[in-house]
Amino acid sequence: MGVFLLVQISLSAQNNTNSPYTRYGFGDLGDRSFGAGRSMGGIGYGLRSSRQINPMNPASYSSMDSLTFMFDAGASFHFSWYNDGTNNQRNINGNLEYFAMQFPVWRKMRLAMSAGILPFSHVGYHYGTVDDNNLVVEIFKGTGGLSEVYAGISVELWPKRLAVGVNVGYLFGEVSHTSQTTMSGDANNPEAYDLYTRKLVNVHNLKYDFGVQYIHPLSKTERLTFGLAYSPKLNLRTKSLDQISRDSYYYTLIQSDTLVNNGFNTPDSYGFGLSYTKDFVTILAADVSFQRWSDAKFYNRDGEFNDRLRIGAGAEYIPNNFNRLYLNRVRYRAGAHYTSSYLQVNGAGYDEYGVTLGAGFPMVDNRSFINASFDYVKIVPGSKTMINEQYFRFTLSYTFNELWFFKRKMD
Repeated sequence: MGVFLLVQISLSAQNNTNSPYTRYGFGDLGDRSFGAGRSMGGIGYGLRSSRQINPMNPASYSSMDSLTFMFDAGASFHFSWYNDGTNNQRNINGNLEYFAMQFPVWRKMRLAMSAGILPFSHVGYHYGTVDDNNLVVEIFKGTGGLSEVYAGISVELWPKRLAVGVNVGYLFGEVSHTSQTTMSGDANNPEAYDLYTRKLVNVHNLKYDFGVQYIHPLSKTERLTFGLAYSPKLNLRTKSLDQISRDSYYYTLIQSDTLVNNGFNTPDSYGFGLSYTKDFVTILAADVSFQRWSDAKFYNRDGEFNDRLRIGAGAEYIPNNFNRLYLNRVRYRAGAHYTSSYLQVNGAGYDEYGVTLGAGFPMVDNRSFINASFDYVKIVPGSKTMINEQYFRFTLSYTFNELWFFKRKMD
């Protein structure tokens, strides 16, 4: 067994991926960074800006102007390439990825809130294998993913120096994995029949994120920000369906099991970030995150995953924010990142290496922005038998930033 039959899939409004690696675990984990952070290597733990929403660290919300309302929405498009050593495949996918809003609650305490929806994971693949005698063909398909609706609050315990925050989220979604085994011309076994299997996992659970940021001023316009974030391990509430049938509609069932809360976990997650900011000139930032996936269960089994480490760094530069020339006010961004994947494929893992470029294009008021981000990722498999994958992701987002709470005086 082992030659991949590459199946072309057109633009999908349901999935952000066609990666065969999403057949494992919860699939490809979503990117939680917005706008500036996404084009700076996907950073966010130490990022503190009054003009960007940053759910990676809920402590960041209190940095906003007390008279401002913000809204951010983003869509992404993936251009992917796959190679199994014999065949090549290219795919295009796209989807609305996230949206969020943020607003002040109590000006005196610098209390602010944020709410929105974020991706947690994506599943999307369609491929096949054929045995050495060309008698048995297997087709594998997966769809779905998990999302998170969140609401968070942040307060400055020490004005302009120390902030804390918390997100309370609702994790939900469904992941579907199906396979079709077709017997083609097996003369030695005339009673052989096709088999169809599917595994459905429906997930819902509350999720919590805690964050803290410490701001150390270097001058009136320069500062260092240290950020920490933590998300505790969750025992997920799930309903899983496991079926084997002789028909694709699952009317002629050979086996069917429905299990509730059958041992699914997400891990303890830790994040640390550091940023240097010079107002209206530059931002330099770096992040490290660690997720203990090796302790998480999947279908009540241990050891299904590897621990996940992610490192990212990036920069933003504004030539002259107060110049009338438009290109001088554009925020130019770049970054790089590395990730050791949590997924295991036949006992082996893989690493991801990526570079990012982007820009923030100011609107007429110089407060709202259109953000463009370009991310190239190369997957390096841990085994020669695994598929080589690379993809180019383009994300376009709009950050609406307006003075909604400003009281004008009447003459």
